[in-house]
Amino acid sequence: MPQTMPDTPQTPPLPSELPVVPIRGAVVLPMTVAPLGVSRPLSVEAVNRALAGDRTILLLLQKSEVDDPAPGDLYAVGTVAILRQMAKSQGGMRVLVEGIGRARVDSMATDNGVMQAKLTPLPESAERSIEIDAHVRRLQELVDHALSLATGLSPDIKALVTSLDDPLRLAYLLASLLDMKPEDKQQLLEENSVAVKLTAVGMALSREIEVLELKNKIESRAEKEMTDAQRQYLLRQQMKAIQTELGEGDTENQELRARVVEARLPERVQTIAMREVERLERMTPASPEYQMLRTYLDWILDIPWDKPSEDRLDPIEARRVLDQDHYDLDKVKDRIVEYLAVQKLRQNRSAAPGAPPALGSDAPAAAPTVTVATMKGPILCFVGPPGVGKTSLGQSIARAMNRKFVRISLGGVRDEAEIRGHRRTYIGSMPGRLAQALKTAGVSNPVLMLDEIDKISVGVQGDPAAALLEVLDPAQNHAFRDHYLEITMDLSRVLFIATANQLGTIHPALLDRMELISLSGYTEDDKIHIARMYLIPRQFEENGLTPEQLDITEAALRRTISEYTREAGVRALERQIGTMARKVAARVATGSLERARIDAPELPDYLGPPRFREESEFRTSRPGVATGLAWTETGGDVLYIEAALLPSGSGALTLTGQLGAVMQESARAALSHIRQHASSLGIPAEFLSKHDLHIHVPAGAIPKDGPSAGVTMATAIASAARGVPVRSDVAMTGEITLSGLVLPVGGIREKVLAARRHGVRTVILPQLNESDLAELPADVRKEMTFVPARTLDDVLRVALPPTA
Repeated sequence: MPQTMPDTPQTPPLPSELPVVPIRGAVVLPMTVAPLGVSRPLSVEAVNRALAGDRTILLLLQKSEVDDPAPGDLYAVGTVAILRQMAKSQGGMRVLVEGIGRARVDSMATDNGVMQAKLTPLPESAERSIEIDAHVRRLQELVDHALSLATGLSPDIKALVTSLDDPLRLAYLLASLLDMKPEDKQQLLEENSVAVKLTAVGMALSREIEVLELKNKIESRAEKEMTDAQRQYLLRQQMKAIQTELGEGDTENQELRARVVEARLPERVQTIAMREVERLERMTPASPEYQMLRTYLDWILDIPWDKPSEDRLDPIEARRVLDQDHYDLDKVKDRIVEYLAVQKLRQNRSAAPGAPPALGSDAPAAAPTVTVATMKGPILCFVGPPGVGKTSLGQSIARAMNRKFVRISLGGVRDEAEIRGHRRTYIGSMPGRLAQALKTAGVSNPVLMLDEIDKISVGVQGDPAAALLEVLDPAQNHAFRDHYLEITMDLSRVLFIATANQLGTIHPALLDRMELISLSGYTEDDKIHIARMYLIPRQFEENGLTPEQLDITEAALRRTISEYTREAGVRALERQIGTMARKVAARVATGSLERARIDAPELPDYLGPPRFREESEFRTSRPGVATGLAWTETGGDVLYIEAALLPSGSGALTLTGQLGAVMQESARAALSHIRQHASSLGIPAEFLSKHDLHIHVPAGAIPKDGPSAGVTMATAIASAARGVPVRSDVAMTGEITLSGLVLPVGGIREKVLAARRHGVRTVILPQLNESDLAELPADVRKEMTFVPARTLDDVLRVALPPTA
């Protein structure tokens, strides 16, 4: 730290030429002593030259931080100093300099690596007035105030300041002690007026005092807060000690400990819970970890680790409940009854008196008081379009088994932690959805429905489908570990049921763990029965109506199904029934109507214009249009494939309608086969040599793909080439090969039901799919005509009338 120099004799005359030592970031003021570190070659040579002469140098402040400054990089006014001490150091030297006066540089030149300056001395003013004395008195008072705030400063400074009678020396001393910017000190050095210098130093000292006051205020506030926290901690400890002496203890922790004991947790869970309770008792509630640990204990106590409900494994009762809740779906009901029957036989066998004891046990196990089945076997997965009753089937199974029903929606889940839980190291962590579902159910053996399992997506946080592999594996799920709880959970008694709209997006390994049960859709008669038995009574109850106030005729229901709701399920049908019920309820509530009877002709008054119409005859009235059948996520659908020959062409093929790669390849294969066998099909061999072919599949805004449209495309091309329209009551499906074979396809049930909804009565399908017709309802098989086809010739023989 710069120091004032002791009383010295009168300053000798300053030389007219001196070596220059540039200084970065510091100013040495006259009448002060300061240490300097010299390491740059330019400065070292200047010091050596000064030591070889009269030990006098010129110290100039640099305007920038360059290592090799030029004369223009230095201020013109500097301090003439005497080298009092010098010591060698690593990489340079340490010198002690004493400022003796000011000087202005007139010119500067470099001599043998040393900057040599010609200078003019700047004598200091010796003025003394009342104003200067007032400035001196004020500075002394400010120093007293500063010393009272900064307890770390030496009290000798006060005595030194008080003993100084020279205003100029006082200004330079305080400026060297204060944390002033180098530019401000340089301005102080260049100033000639003593009063101005004292004013500048006073302003800097006042600012330093404000900083010290603010610093003390902040420290005092922090100390007070710390003192309050310590005081609260001591009071809590005293209160805890008093409660312990009175036998009361910590009420909250005692209640928590009692809850753990009363919960009758499994031994492995209770050990962990008691350990965490003991940790909680040693913590202060102000600790951030306190609430996190308390939440963790609440989760442990809320999860039913070993609280099963008693099962009712009665296949007869299960069939009764399923028949009561659902119409038709006999195949699905049979499979569910078989599943429960197997579980019942396994349970009876394990509980039989002659059953072997458990592994590692010397005595036979006692008969259980509660019948709880371990759900070993394939996981059921209901696959079908929306609205066919997948979720409600799971509810019926739970009711038949006398179990709780919980549903987990997996649509859009892309984080593995949604299944396995978040680790407790993260803020806002919580258990996974399985643990949450068990807490919601309140029992350890609910029927847990994994809804929309085909909608799981993969994100950057992991693959949730991979986490479900352990959950749905009966050989592993007895020891499922949630990352939040870090305790193994037994999921072997949970009956998992999955639902999906399609199978293509389900993880193959996950699909391998499930048994697929298809729910294809309902016929028109099925929908009539479902509406009468379930939908209409439910809408009456939701809209406050009675059967006496609204009567919907069967003709009205059939028209609603055919003209307002073309779907595989019954969800849209229920919405339309609800619309009719609400309109009648509004009229009944306003007193304008007491009873309504809705027949088919009155439907537009309630539902508006029909949304769907029979258009097969209209769409196939021109040559080149064939009716195809397609499978979608929402059930089957009908496609009208169009083919047109464009004159003045060269055999080019154009495909439109957002066709996928497979569908485009089917179109090319169909065209190649027809060109190869044009003569046997009654088509001129050169039918494309002078024409282009354009194939279009409406609606153009919907992407389409799949091989099952190959036969339909071939029929449309043949119809366009012959100029003969395709029969309007015929629809077809099947994959075509270059040799003209018709290969089997999937989704026959959905496609046939879609054809029936659109008024088609004859369906051409691959001969190898003929066995799939057994899955159709008896009334559909009786009402419709099915033509098995082995080759394209079989298709065209039925679809195209013979040419004259």
